[in-house]
Amino acid sequence: MASTADFKNGLCLEMNNDIYTIVEFQHVKPGKGAAFVRTKLKGLKSGKTLDKTFNAGEKVTTARVEKRPHQFLYKDDLGYHFMDSNTFEQIAIQESLLERPELMKEGQMVDILVHDETETPLSVELPPFVELMITYTEPGIKGDTATNTLKPATLETGAEVMVPLFVDQDTLIKVDTRDGSYSERVK
Repeated sequence: MASTADFKNGLCLEMNNDIYTIVEFQHVKPGKGAAFVRTKLKGLKSGKTLDKTFNAGEKVTTARVEKRPHQFLYKDDLGYHFMDSNTFEQIAIQESLLERPELMKEGQMVDILVHDETETPLSVELPPFVELMITYTEPGIKGDTATNTLKPATLETGAEVMVPLFVDQDTLIKVDTRDGSYSERVK
């Protein structure tokens, strides 16, 4: 059990036969009336987000979850296959539990959120940034860095991101996995 004072981003709660993680929260103390906490929750089993308001000091049931390092091996008809870095056990996970599967390449290290009591995987978290090679993009113009114009580029995993005009084919770039956008070139 935890109270609303213990809320932080990433805290997992058990509600409505699902496990929710706190994406955002805000403590509100209006001039009139009691204080409350406004939250945005994401269901780890269903994938749905919902807005919920808790009274200040309200008790909630927390879920015991654990982040375990895994390595992405391959994808087939059964799903995405990962290997536990500690025990070398392999598990297959459906695409619905992955945030941005198009940004994963073989050998990529990820964290899998596992429910402690049932040992079921809840979600797969990529690192904040991944380095990927551009396999195809239109040729850029040297010195064209004055404008913020973007062009599409296809990555080695098949994903498509928008990159600045000066980025060429066979360039290693850093991609932000939270929104799937170009971050910078890798030197």
